Formats: sequence, C-alpha cells, structure tokens
Amino acid sequence: MIFTSPRFLAFLLVLLVLMALVQRREANKRLLTLASCFFYAAWDWRYLGLLLAVSVVDFVAANKIVAARSPVFKKRWLAMSIVSNLGVLGYFKYNNFFIENFNALTSWFGFTIPMANILLPAGISFYTFKTMSYTIDVYRGELEVCRSWLDYAMFITFFPELIAGPIVRGSIFLPQMQRRIGPTFERLISGSSLFLLGVIKKLFIADRLSGIADTFFASPDLFDAASTWCGVLAYTLQIYCDFAGYSDMAIGVARMIGYDLPENFRMPYLSGSITEFWRRWHMTLSSWLRDYLYIPLGGNRHGVLKTYRNLFLTMLLGGLWHGASWNFVFWGGLHGCALAGHKLWTRWSGGKWSVPRLPAWLLTFTFVVLCWVPFRSRSFADTLTIFRSLAGFGPGHYQFLPVWLFRCLVLCILGHLLGYLWFERSADLPPGRASTWLLRSLGLRIENNPVSGTFVVPGQVTVCGVYSLVFILLMLFFFAPLNTSPFIYFQF
Repeated sequence: MIFTSPRFLAFLLVLLVLMALVQRREANKRLLTLASCFFYAAWDWRYLGLLLAVSVVDFVAANKIVAARSPVFKKRWLAMSIVSNLGVLGYFKYNNFFIENFNALTSWFGFTIPMANILLPAGISFYTFKTMSYTIDVYRGELEVCRSWLDYAMFITFFPELIAGPIVRGSIFLPQMQRRIGPTFERLISGSSLFLLGVIKKLFIADRLSGIADTFFASPDLFDAASTWCGVLAYTLQIYCDFAGYSDMAIGVARMIGYDLPENFRMPYLSGSITEFWRRWHMTLSSWLRDYLYIPLGGNRHGVLKTYRNLFLTMLLGGLWHGASWNFVFWGGLHGCALAGHKLWTRWSGGKWSVPRLPAWLLTFTFVVLCWVPFRSRSFADTLTIFRSLAGFGPGHYQFLPVWLFRCLVLCILGHLLGYLWFERSADLPPGRASTWLLRSLGLRIENNPVSGTFVVPGQVTVCGVYSLVFILLMLFFFAPLNTSPFIYFQF
C-alpha cells in the first residue's frame, strides 16, 4: 500500500478509529502489531515470515547477551545477530550481484553460475539495520533489553517507517511504548499537517518530475548539454522530494498514532559543505553509519590517514547499502573522497580561511547534483555519456526543456527559503515580524519536537488558513498525477 493511495488512507482511517475506541495501551499495541503485519503482507505475504523470523532471532540474541556472564558468550550472541542479519541482507540483495561479477571473471574459462530468481523483500535494508542497532546497543549497555517479544515485534514491524525509513533505533522507540498511545486532537492535527506536506512533495513535485527524469536517463545520448542539465536537475529534485516526502508522511502517520519518529531531512540542498550535507540528508542513515561503522572502524582516533580511510570505507559501504551495483559503490566513493577532502581542508586551514557561504553552497550543490548521475544511471557507459554531455561534448542534439521542471524548481526554492526564514534563523534568533505575521495570518505556528524536529502546524482556525488548505487540496486534485508511482527508496 502506497501512502498516497486511497487504499492506504482507508486502512489508516480504520486503524485510527479502532485505536480511539480501544484506548487501552496493551490492546492498542497488539492491534498496531496486527495492522503492521497486514500492511507488510499487502506487499508480499510470503516475506512476512522472514520479517518475524528476524525479530525472533534478534530478540533471543539480545536477551542472551544480557543473561550471559562471560564476555566471550556475549560476543558470540552479538556475532550471531550480526551474521544472521547480514546473511539475510546479503542473500536477498547481493546474491545476484556477486554471481554477476563472478561470472564476469570466470566466463573467459567457459564457467558460469546461473542467476538466482530472488525477489527483494520490501524494506529489508531498513529493518535489518534497525534490528542490528538494537542488538548492538544492548551489547554496549546503552539500551535496556526488551523482555516482551510482542513489544519487540511491534517495534520491528511498525508500519509507518517499515518500508523506507527513517531508520528508528530502539533507544528512541522502545521508551515511547510505555506511554499511552492512540490518536489525540493535537497529534491528529500536527500529524496530518506533516502527512499533507509529504503528499505535496511526492505528488506535486516528485511524481511530476519522474517522467522527465525517466525520459532523460532512458536515452541520455540523445540530448544536448542544456537538456542534460535539465534531466539531471529533475532527478536531483525528484529524489529529494520523493524520499523527504515519504519521511514526512511516515513521521506524520506515526504522530497520529501516538509515536514520534526521528527527523530524516533538514533541507539538505542548503548545505555549505559536503559534511553539512550528510548531517541534513537521510539523517538516520548518516548517524547509523557513523555510530555502527565509522566509529568501530576507528573514527578519527588513530591518526589523520586512518581517519580519511575510515570516512572513505564508510561511504563506500553506504553506497553499496543503497543497491547491488558498482554505480552505487562509485557514488559512495565520490562522497567518501569529498568528506575526506573537506576534513583535510578544515585541518589544513585550521579554521582561519573559510569559503563565503554563497560560493560554498554553489560548490556543494553542484557536486551533489553531479554525484546523482552515477546513482541514477543504468550503467557506467551512461554515466560517462552524461558527464561528457554536461561538459558540452555529448553526442546528442535533441532539445528537451520541460516546463514542469521550472515550476517545481520555483516551489522547491520557495520552500527552502521559507524553511530557512522560519526554522534555520529561529534556532538562534527569534522569528522576524514579517514571518511571525505571515504565520499568524495563515493560522499556523511552529512546533519544535525533540525527536521529529521543527515543522509548521495549524495553530488556530482562520479564514485565510482554511482558504490556504482548500487551495492546496484543490491544487493536488487538479494537478497531481492520476497514477502515483512507487517511492524511489522502495527498491533499496
């Protein structure tokens, strides 16, 4: 069930009504677990057993870690948890990738292995990382073990973030299970506001741009330089609005139910450095890679050269996490080199020389845009073709200047400007009179949530506010595509 489909909206409405009628915390948790299993089974019921099996293995491993008296046995149970999760992820996601590369080496000798017929389970990259972080945190003594398997199963199967994140850690989610859950008026208002914001990003921008990006990347050798820049820029906006839109909807749905999910995007295209970009883009993955990969590799504790090595390896593996393709590895390697280069510049300059904000932003944004080329391209050959065309040396001459790209570009720029005025500046300074007046006139207010971040929600009912809401709904009704496309990160 896609979040923007009528089927999901009906599912969510029924669930909220049942939770409001039941009210008892334990009963609502079991109801939510069953609803999450139903949601996952709607994608492919055959893999529901795999999801539950993973939760059983890590639940048992975590409890055995706590019960074990010997550090050796603690490490063995931790190893079992990590190996089982990586084994499941490796088999379903990377099995054919390894076979394909093995065959490329052995085909010279007339020996090949047939490709396996494997269907990638929905959300496997996300829920394996989520359950691994739980076991590791228990082993480190940073999280109290969950004694109830039903509670743990609800944590693992929680449907809003199950398919494409945010990657929620047990330290954030499990303590919330001790409070009363269920819809309240305040949570319904703020949650539905976030959900509507995600719908706008997905339907009005991402889905409109998907046709432009797909057309270009299907035949990149046909287009001239200007059209190539348009195609790459279309995908740059599409992947942000698609993934950030999903995160907004997931956080909004969770808030309606009674839980707070962590912030996943913080206007990343405003970043003034690649380091800042990764603090704003897919924030739950960035923090996961930092805490469970970069720091265990040694972080910055063993000298400058090893710090750069650890950054590069972390991003290389982060790229591979996104997909079983050398293009993703190349994308991760580019970001790893950029992160190491930025750290080298910071160390060399000692903070005495800093690039002004505008050129720093332009340099960062251009680098990020160029890196999306291998991320989206079907092959290295297409990647090289696009890079040549961006430089004005491509073979194509077809001109393709889509009107919708510029409309969506205006919306994204306005959204980032408003976000900067309302959120970024308000972190250190009180909002200006103009922005405060605009919010009040629209019946809006800024809500600061310690887990989910900062966002705008309705504060009071005003004529202007009702008009704005009706206007947005009408715009979605008349201009949103009829057939919504799956979210991009479903394939990861």
